[in-house]
Amino acid sequence: MSFLRLVICVTGVYAMFLLWAIAQERLSVPFAAIDGSSFDKFNSPLFMGTCQSALSALSALLYIFIRRKPGQTLTQTLGLAPSSVQSTNSVPNGAANGAAKTNGHAHPKEHNTRFSVRALLLRYLQCAVFITSAAPFGFAALSYITYPAMVLGKSCKLVPVMLMNVLLYRRRFAPYKYLVVAMVTLGITLFMGFGKEKPSKGNNNGGEISAYAQLIGIAYLLINLAIDGATNSTQDEIFARYRVTGQQMMFWINLFCTVITSIISILPLPYIPVLHPSTSATELQGALDFIRTHPSVISPLAQFALTGALGQLFIFETLQHFGSLTLVTITLTRKMFTMLLSVVVYNHRLTLGQWLGTAVVFAGISVEAWVKRKDVHAKQVIQEKEKARIKTL
Repeated sequence: MSFLRLVICVTGVYAMFLLWAIAQERLSVPFAAIDGSSFDKFNSPLFMGTCQSALSALSALLYIFIRRKPGQTLTQTLGLAPSSVQSTNSVPNGAANGAAKTNGHAHPKEHNTRFSVRALLLRYLQCAVFITSAAPFGFAALSYITYPAMVLGKSCKLVPVMLMNVLLYRRRFAPYKYLVVAMVTLGITLFMGFGKEKPSKGNNNGGEISAYAQLIGIAYLLINLAIDGATNSTQDEIFARYRVTGQQMMFWINLFCTVITSIISILPLPYIPVLHPSTSATELQGALDFIRTHPSVISPLAQFALTGALGQLFIFETLQHFGSLTLVTITLTRKMFTMLLSVVVYNHRLTLGQWLGTAVVFAGISVEAWVKRKDVHAKQVIQEKEKARIKTL
């Protein structure tokens, strides 16, 4: 069942986010005005995030109530109270990617005996703030560094995720996890570094990028990666401390994200390069005006929000049962498969170094899969022996 669940999660993440990427690319190109007088770009990323987080919260809520166990109260269904049903059937797998420790002592398994709703909601709010604040820095980095440099940096996300787990929550990992992180990061670095395609310029004037501008871009990228790592490690910590499901976490984090971005969208903010790149009085007003004058944006915007919401269901299912490092590995290999699909469809030619990078990535994935299957088999053997012992009694 564990292997089948992993296959379903991987398939869902791949399918939904490939469609999501198509919608995102469509939203990045100009749309024709309703009177045909001009072509303009949709410059309201915060509104896009609000649409996606709102639909994601609704999708998670529907999923939670569809899978609701008999006898659960509303607070138990939403993960705001300990549930005996949930405790026996939904054991969070945060430990799959390391054991959290405080003051040198591991958290006890029965850590939800003193369930704190306030502390849990604050953790959810913390994740929402991280997610809302990380995106603008990633977007701003593209103004100062090349897109390949941005992709390469995002591809090394495994490193800050593990680093933040160690620094923030003293989480330790099995040795093979470090090997997988190193192999995947090395493989993607080789793939990106040996490409023959010329990178696009990160500035708007088409000239060379100054060293000072690159430093600013790298700083923005590092902030983005650090916040992403803090987000993933905080999610692992929630699973380690509270017996919540992935969809319950998805609901609350997206609900908080929707509230935060909605409030920011109606504030009359001035032009801020990182946080508020729109020139309109409020982002909500600018987005609604654009939709009114460019109705063709509605379809890709809906596709972007819907596929993002459905994709998050698979993401949080993966996060709950396999941990953030496995999730990041899946998302990184999705990028790799997207590159390989592009090679097949558009007849691109890969260099020997890129093929080597691809082989290293798949080797790392194979190590992860082999160890997990070995662990699952060992647990099954132990369970069968325990069942046999109980029968003899």
